[in-house]
Amino acid sequence: MGFDLILSQGRVADRTPGAIKGAALTAAAIEPLIDGDRRVIGAPSPMADDDWTASLPQAQPTLAGLRDAIGRSLGNGRVPVMVANTCPASLASLPVAAAALPDVTVLWIDAHGDFNTPDTTGSGYLGGMVLSAACGLWDSGHGAGLRPGRIVVVGGRDIDAAEGELMRRHGVRVVSPAEATPERILREAGAGPVWVHVDWDALEPGFVPAAYTVPGGLTPAQVKAIFEALPPPRIAGIELAEFEAGDDEARNAQATAIILDTVAPLFAGGRQSKQESGGKA
Repeated sequence: MGFDLILSQGRVADRTPGAIKGAALTAAAIEPLIDGDRRVIGAPSPMADDDWTASLPQAQPTLAGLRDAIGRSLGNGRVPVMVANTCPASLASLPVAAAALPDVTVLWIDAHGDFNTPDTTGSGYLGGMVLSAACGLWDSGHGAGLRPGRIVVVGGRDIDAAEGELMRRHGVRVVSPAEATPERILREAGAGPVWVHVDWDALEPGFVPAAYTVPGGLTPAQVKAIFEALPPPRIAGIELAEFEAGDDEARNAQATAIILDTVAPLFAGGRQSKQESGGKA
């Protein structure tokens, strides 16, 4: 078991200025845990308050690069670690994961459902339609194939009415912050491979800056406990997104320290393998 780092630095529907920097800081923090390839996909470009019909084609080169990098990592028997500016980067990763791992369960740790479609979205934001695209409810141009019944939205609490109806109809499970115990998440995850996605607005505001925070969230300790409970061999992929870095470098450093401490248990299997092989894993 080993990890490849894939850092997204191209604009993927960014409506705020700090997520690209936040992804770079996150990648730098976790890089000591990575024993494999390191790839940077895309180049930064300015934020824009645009509709998905404009942001999706603009993101095409970055999404294509991410898709190829994820596929290469999985094809080599590795665990891809995609550190992304925004969660729409998962338009590239989830269809690849579903094709390679048909029985994968996606733990989508997020305050939002991200299951709107072009017909239900009120904001037009591409990030609110990621999971529905990966499940084939609309065509993003980047593939589908993820089964809705294999999605567990952990920490979800800001879900639009029409979006929630779609989620119920298609069997997407939602676990509220109060219910998100390690035992509950292990039951929901089942016995197969697990793809872990973390959008940092899943946390209670104040821990890690994020653009779309919602009160009543998870704590870092709560998320860390879930990760400690997941059997390392079952972790098939990791995605970290939506850390909104600012100009206060002390605050950025504090947030990246929280991120690193929270996600460190996900890399336990790689560290163990490295130790067992004499540091050559």
